[in-house]
Amino acid sequence: MSTPEVLLVRHGATEWSDAGRHTGTTDLPLTPDGEAAARALHARLPAHPDVVLVSPRRRALDTCRLAGLGDDAEIDDDLREWDYGAYEGLTTPQIRSTRPDWDQWRDGCPDGETARQVGERADRVIARLMASDAKTAVVFGHGHLLRVLGARWADLPPEAGAVLFLEPATVSTLGWERERRVIRRWNA
Repeated sequence: MSTPEVLLVRHGATEWSDAGRHTGTTDLPLTPDGEAAARALHARLPAHPDVVLVSPRRRALDTCRLAGLGDDAEIDDDLREWDYGAYEGLTTPQIRSTRPDWDQWRDGCPDGETARQVGERADRVIARLMASDAKTAVVFGHGHLLRVLGARWADLPPEAGAVLFLEPATVSTLGWERERRVIRRWNA
C-alpha cells in the first residue's frame, strides 16, 4: 500500500456554478472564464503525476484537459457530483422557498443522494488511491463531491464536508502527518 499525496481539483466555472444552481447530472460546458482558469491550473499541477482520475462529467473532463493532464486521465464514475435529484438546477434559496429548513448535508435530496451515499463513493476513490503504487495523484471533480472526499480522507463523517467550501478551479492537497491522513491545503 502506498502513501500518496492527492491533489483535488475542482472544475472551472460553469453558467450554473456562477448562478449557484445545484449541478449534479446536467452536463454543462465551462464558461470562457472557467476555461481560462482551467488553463491556469497547468502551472500549479505536477507534470507527470502517477495517477490522474477524473469525473465523467464534461466540466471536469474539460478542466483536466485544459490543465494539461487529459492524456493521462482515467475516468472514475465515483467522482461524479452529488446527485441532487428533484433539486437539480435549483438554487438553495429556491429550494428553501418550499422547504425552509432544508440542509443538503443533513437531508440529502429527494430522488437523489444523501451525504452518506456520496461518502461511500468517496471511500471507494480513497481505497483505490491507497491500493495504487502512486506517490502523487491528481483528482478532478466537483465541489460537493470533493468536499466529502476531503472529509473522508481525514476520517470525518461525510457531513463534515459542509465546512470545506471550494471555489471553482482550485487545488486542495491531501497528505500525511506521520501515519495520519490530513488535509494539508484547502481551496488554494
